[in-house]
Amino acid sequence: MLTLADDLGHLAYTVTGEGSPVVLVHAGVADHHMWDAVVPALAELHTVIRYDLRGFGVSAPPTGAFTETEDLRRLLGHLGLGPVDLIGASWGGRVAADFALAHPEHVRSLTLLAPPWPGYDWSAEMIAYDEAETAALAAGDLDTAVDVNLDMWLRGPDRDWADVAPGLADGLRAPIRTSLVNQGVVDEHSQGGARGDLATLAVPTLVGIGRLDVADFQEIARRYAAGIPGAALVEFPTAAHLIALDAPAELAAAILGFLAR
Repeated sequence: MLTLADDLGHLAYTVTGEGSPVVLVHAGVADHHMWDAVVPALAELHTVIRYDLRGFGVSAPPTGAFTETEDLRRLLGHLGLGPVDLIGASWGGRVAADFALAHPEHVRSLTLLAPPWPGYDWSAEMIAYDEAETAALAAGDLDTAVDVNLDMWLRGPDRDWADVAPGLADGLRAPIRTSLVNQGVVDEHSQGGARGDLATLAVPTLVGIGRLDVADFQEIARRYAAGIPGAALVEFPTAAHLIALDAPAELAAAILGFLAR
């Protein structure tokens, strides 16, 4: 991977393909590899940039205050990119939305896949997940904390592990472990995103959700689609929270169709 070094550590990134630039921002339980099965189709027509957020994958944990939006702005500047088609999944979706609000001149289109909603009133199911993860980490049981996250974000609430494609859990286990190990220092130094009114977004926007995802995120996706002018909502019947893992071909087709329009 390539690196962009600064006084807080470094960001790791990859560049694939040729054409108009597409930037992919991964989920908070993953790293840039979550897009592996989606990139080949996108790279046939686009230059695809993936990077690991600070403290994820092989990007260094931060050593001081930072914002995800400023990191993305610096990466685009480093690469000399003009307006980009910006795609984010889960936490990466919120980073993408915040970036579009803070720097609309850098965004040509926006794709948000199961992003969270700041201040959302979470269901009992989500609260129980958070409590289980917190308890495992407090006990120093990292393996259990990883399993809790795999159950919530990969398997989801409405299917058995037998219904999850073989190998996905094994591929996600290490990225989740890295995110949990670095969670404390990332939370300590992160300054949050640039909050703003979604109704002010004036770029074409696609919102995606898996029908097997937690009910909270299905409702949140509809909020985004209703709150962003002209936004389109697409549902993926075979996907839970991590659409890029569960339905990569369908996701790539949806993104390419959206970008072509």
